[in-house]
Amino acid sequence: MRRWIAASTATVAAAVLLTACASGGSSDSGGSEGDGDGVTLTYGVWSQDETMQQLIDAFEAENPDISVELQVSPWTEYWTELQVSAQGGTAPDAFWMLGDRFQVYAANDQLLPLGDAISDAGIDLGVYPEALVDLFTYNDELYGLPKDFDTIGLWYNKALFDAAGVAYPTDQWTWEDVRTAAEQLTNAEAGVYGIAAPFNRQEGYYNTVAQAGGYIIEDGKSGYSDPKTQEGIQFWTDLQAAGVSPTLEEFADTEAVAQFENGTVAMYYGGSFYAQRFYDNEELRANVDVTVLPQGAERATVINGIQNVGFAGTDHPEELKKFLLFLGGEEAAQIQAETGAVIPAYEGTQQAWVDSMPEFNLQAFIDEVPYGVVYPVSADTAAWNALEDEYLPPAWNGTTTVQEAADQLAEAMDAALAEEE
Repeated sequence: MRRWIAASTATVAAAVLLTACASGGSSDSGGSEGDGDGVTLTYGVWSQDETMQQLIDAFEAENPDISVELQVSPWTEYWTELQVSAQGGTAPDAFWMLGDRFQVYAANDQLLPLGDAISDAGIDLGVYPEALVDLFTYNDELYGLPKDFDTIGLWYNKALFDAAGVAYPTDQWTWEDVRTAAEQLTNAEAGVYGIAAPFNRQEGYYNTVAQAGGYIIEDGKSGYSDPKTQEGIQFWTDLQAAGVSPTLEEFADTEAVAQFENGTVAMYYGGSFYAQRFYDNEELRANVDVTVLPQGAERATVINGIQNVGFAGTDHPEELKKFLLFLGGEEAAQIQAETGAVIPAYEGTQQAWVDSMPEFNLQAFIDEVPYGVVYPVSADTAAWNALEDEYLPPAWNGTTTVQEAADQLAEAMDAALAEEE
């Protein structure tokens, strides 16, 4: 499973981001600044809820000389604003980072190294999922501590299963069980499909590729020409061909998760990040549950997460390090868990998240961690993600075979990866 992790020594993505100004942000540039006797740090995120303010309040209570100003940007604007501000030396002191974007910023020296601070604080990295620690390590340097993580489970509509007389999924299900149940649950007259089989990376075929023993990227090379990788993709295209899932055209009109929510799809491979959304829908809450992903040749689930990182150009590196270590610590994890917003990455704090929505079998997402495979990345993940979007959908639509589509993708992806060198 470790082969899914792109080598941490991946080369710099050419001209994607400029190196941050050596002097960093200044007090009049929008970065960190002093406020009399104390220091003010800025913290950039793409969503706001009471949890973030609780974290800040707890940190400020323990560190009265440090204030934190939350800066919220919508997801659609967050990454553009971050790229521009990092280039200009005015990025927030602390900000959220995803694994598929991390290497570009780390390679361009725009992130604050935290390895020494973590070591000096005596922090045991073993309390975090190993895959996430590896995901945010570059050239053997650590740039933060995992904030939270998500895995993928099989969500199912109990009411639709009951109506069709089909037994609920269990942790012993295989791919064949999914296919059989999807056929039994599909009811054209009622407008019900057995499963959603959209073109989806994190929640869809990346999982089944790993379960088949395949891989997406390894040692800077594409895995799409591997027969096992193609087998993992075939799982989804076969469901499409069997007519037990809405088509890609139908998903374009109404996304897969929405079709699951409105009761027209009985099974959905979905992330732990949907738990709060489903739980807040009181009508849906009573009718759905979740279990671990069915297994192929082996068990696997994609694991991903957010990491808090620091801007290398900060005016207050020591205060920033203190804030980042707090955000990755046990107290912050416990605060996040109790709100039900995310699964905290810190070991031993996840039970509060599980208990926050007792109607769901959320323990399934925790049970999957030991066989989690990290979301595949490279120095310029976006380049070959665009190629996946170009070459693979025709296989879902049945206009080409999986082998033809995947072989063509492998060739194009290898060319894109060669440009990273």
